[in-house]
Amino acid sequence: MSNLVQPPSDRHAWLPQAISILSVKGDIMDISRETKATARSVLWGAVAGAMALAIVGFSWGGWVTGGSAETLAASRAATAVVAALTPICVEKFRQTADASANLTEMKKTTYVSDQGKFVEKGGWATMPGSTEPNSAVARACAESLGREKAVEQRG
Repeated sequence: MSNLVQPPSDRHAWLPQAISILSVKGDIMDISRETKATARSVLWGAVAGAMALAIVGFSWGGWVTGGSAETLAASRAATAVVAALTPICVEKFRQTADASANLTEMKKTTYVSDQGKFVEKGGWATMPGSTEPNSAVARACAESLGREKAVEQRG
């Protein structure tokens, strides 16, 4: 225990020395006008730089807000779900006994939304485990079936 530094016997012996250091001539916080002007310029430059960085980052840098990121993620997730379920719908459509008659009937409608409603009414867009048809899947299914028929006619 002899290696340990022993505290001074008077715990407050440092106080007068600290007071004498602090009581130097003049005020420690006295800052010249030039220094104040330089500091003010530096601070305004930093503010302008931060604003420019934010503008460039959000405009061209690809930065997005949290709300925009959530909206984009939800949109991509919905697109992925439709892309994954569309082949199931197409296969369910093909498995019916009168698939070619249904395809001909569906092709009679001119709008994809009407063709999607036809697929919904047929039940092909109702996925296993759900009770309601998915309208986005129905539209994608109708589009896929329409392209498929066009390929069959060319081939």
